Order: sequence, then C-alpha cells, then structure tokens
Amino acid sequence: MKTASLETTGQSMQALISKAQVLMEMLPYLQRFHGATFVIKYGGSFMDSPDPALRQDVARDLVFLQSIGIHPVVVHGGGKAITAAMESAGLEASFMRGIRVTDEAAVRIVERVLSGEINPQIVNTITSLGAKAKGFSGAEVFTSAKFWLAGPNKEPFDLGFVGEVAGVDAKRLQGCLRQGMIPVVSPTARGQDGKVYNCNADVAAARTAIALKARRLVFMSDVPGLLRDPANPGTVIGRLPAGEVDGLTRSGVIDKGMIPKMDSAVIALRAGVETVSLVDGRVPHAILLEMFGQGAAGTEVVLDEPDKQD
Repeated sequence: MKTASLETTGQSMQALISKAQVLMEMLPYLQRFHGATFVIKYGGSFMDSPDPALRQDVARDLVFLQSIGIHPVVVHGGGKAITAAMESAGLEASFMRGIRVTDEAAVRIVERVLSGEINPQIVNTITSLGAKAKGFSGAEVFTSAKFWLAGPNKEPFDLGFVGEVAGVDAKRLQGCLRQGMIPVVSPTARGQDGKVYNCNADVAAARTAIALKARRLVFMSDVPGLLRDPANPGTVIGRLPAGEVDGLTRSGVIDKGMIPKMDSAVIALRAGVETVSLVDGRVPHAILLEMFGQGAAGTEVVLDEPDKQD
C-alpha cells in the first residue's frame, strides 16, 4: 500500500512539475505583452451556438488575458441574430454585396439586438467568471459617416442607415480599462445627424485597435483562417504579407465577408498595430494559441518585408 501511495505521490508531483514548466514557457510572452491592449472582434456563427460552454470558453480566455496584465477590448457582431429578429418582425433581410440594407425599421432592430441583447449576454458571461466588464452601445463610442455603395456605373447606392466608423471615443474605453474592466462594444455608431447607423464590426474593431494603439487585433470567426481554396479547410494561409491582399481579392480568394476583414487588417497594420490575426473561435483557446503560438492558429497578416539590399 505504501508503494502504491508513493507512486501516486510521484505521479502527482510530476504533473505539478509539468504544469510549472508550462507556466515558465509562458514567461517571455507574459513579459512581452504585460500592459498591452488586445482588440478582439468576436463574431461568427459560434456566437449563436446552443452550447453555452463554447461561448464561455471564449469569455474565460478573455478573463485569463486580463488576469495576466493584458487589456482585452471586445467588439462583437451578431448578424444571424439580427436576421432572425427581422424575420420574427415580418421584415425580409436584404443584402447588397454582402452588406445589410438597413432602413429605419431595420436599424431599430439592429440596435436592439446588438446593444440590448447580445452585448449584455457577453458582459454577463465575462462577469460570471469573476472579471469586470462594461457594455457599450457602439453609438456611445463610435461616430459614423454614411456609407454609400458604388453601383455598376460607380453611381452611389443608398443602403439606408449603414455607416462607416469615422471616429472612436478612445478616452471612454481607456477609462474603462483603467478601472480594471473589459469593454464590450457593439458595432453601431452615431451619425452626424444624431441617428444610429449599422456598421461593419470588422471595420469597427480595426478602428478601435488603431485608436487605442493596440498591440494586437484578433478577428475571431467560424472559419479556420483565410483559405486559398474556400472549399478546402486544409488550405489555410498561415502568414500573409499585406501587399498580397489586393491580388488575392482580385482573384476571388478574398471574397464576401472576408474583404472588410482583410482590408481592415492592412489599414490597422499600416497605422501601427503590431499583429493582426484571423482565428477560428470554434477551436478551444484560439486566442491563447494565437498569442503563445506566434500565429499557429489561423492566418497572421503582416506588413510587407522591406526589399533586401545587395
């Protein structure tokens, strides 16, 4: 019995040593990123998963980041929930080149769902894990210019209450961070006319990262990254120089909802954000894998390397 007990004790000690070794391997990353701001765009169909554990896992990673001295800021989406709410209200969702046409009735639903339903759910999940979070309607944080879509002959097409984030109230978000809270922001904005506009969450996240001088911008969705062949999940582009984005867009590799992500990634990098990544939120601890694995999860977009001199 004593031998078995000693063996069990030895195994337990070895497990503890292994855990300590993992912590020590994390040390360089903890030192590098302590005090840094990470902006996470939280979107994709995994947000609508009936499995609360999946959503809670993402929130737990955010709480972990905060506990080690990193300042996470969340900008979330909610397109599927908006479409479902519109259908319940008898309104048909209409899209033009992937952008939701948003009339006055639709924008009321957009603000209610994003800021009044999804946002509090994310905040409550974070707080249930012991951290502090504060929800913001994007209209409290973002100012918007009206977005016009170019028609076939480059004539402007009116999408209704669709805006493009033009300004970010960085002081409000920074004040939240100084109080030890995780800001959670919906992608709506206040226009010059005082009305609420529906905005692209990827663009809103990039503008937030720029305004806060964030070290990292992470687009979390329900795809494994940018795929060279959209039909083959095994063709993830692990590292993508910003200079290749235009060519991949023209060739159709970057298409639909991936276009604003990649365009925003390039803008953020050129404005000083250190790293932009696309990760699959369905993968456990995707944010941590991206942080500690140096781009191991998903696609990392990087600035072009300077030409080598002879």
